[in-house]
Amino acid sequence: MIDYNPKAWFSLITHSYSRHVMRTLQPVLLFMAVYSAICCYLILDLFRLHEKDFHSTISMHSLLGIVLGLFLVFRTNSAYDRWWEGRKLWGSLVNNARNLASKTNAFLPADDKENRIFFSSMIINFTKSVRDHLRGGVNINELEEVGSDFKENFRNVKHVPNRISSMLYQRANELYSRKVITGEHLFLMDKELKEFSDILGGCERIKNTPIPYSYSMYIKKFIFIYIITLPFGFVTQTEYITVPIVVLISFVIFSVELIAEEIEDPFGKDVNDLPTDDLTAKISDNIKEILLPQRSPITDH
Repeated sequence: MIDYNPKAWFSLITHSYSRHVMRTLQPVLLFMAVYSAICCYLILDLFRLHEKDFHSTISMHSLLGIVLGLFLVFRTNSAYDRWWEGRKLWGSLVNNARNLASKTNAFLPADDKENRIFFSSMIINFTKSVRDHLRGGVNINELEEVGSDFKENFRNVKHVPNRISSMLYQRANELYSRKVITGEHLFLMDKELKEFSDILGGCERIKNTPIPYSYSMYIKKFIFIYIITLPFGFVTQTEYITVPIVVLISFVIFSVELIAEEIEDPFGKDVNDLPTDDLTAKISDNIKEILLPQRSPITDH
């Protein structure tokens, strides 16, 4: 995710991301420039058609532009809703992890280092596994190991976050059975443990439910038809100036669609995706600070 100042107009206009978009769209814009130039040459020079012979008009494109604009607005809003919902879910994950760590810190004895380390590592592991699960796969070697048989718990496991959530539940129930925590404590911890699964499910819903195929297909068809017929609406009025006009309009329309495609799946590593790496690091620091505080030695004066 790009960190920027929304009030700095000049830096936004000249930001390198615009050059990234230009590089991405360069083949399309180059094709439209060549295509528009060929259309202009055929109509103006080869067939020598002028406005009295070939009356071009932008009226049709103006009407189509209104419909296409509505489609693009809905497309962008739908993609942004998915991005923003993903951000809210990850905000809930940050708060939920802190709450579970705070409750665990209050319920566990101060000298119970084993369980403190377990909950600290497993809460962090859950966050890391959710991040990587949404990106296509979890590398067990990147998780914090807890116990000698840690990796054995994930042998033949396809859904790592589910397994970690189950291990947290098992340890909480074990502490209750050993009377380390009370039933009230277990009930209070259950809210956060359940919320982990709800957050994961919400993220998976966004990840695994793309924009409906028919909608995505038809909007791309409308864009293609609009752009490919655009030179004929300008050619006899603006002649070869039609080429930069068509390229500019193509850049605007394709850029909007490109942005929508990029943010509709907000859990990847693109520059506009959610800062899940930063949020994971923040959770890790917060959890360790709560459950494994570094106490400075007390000196007598």
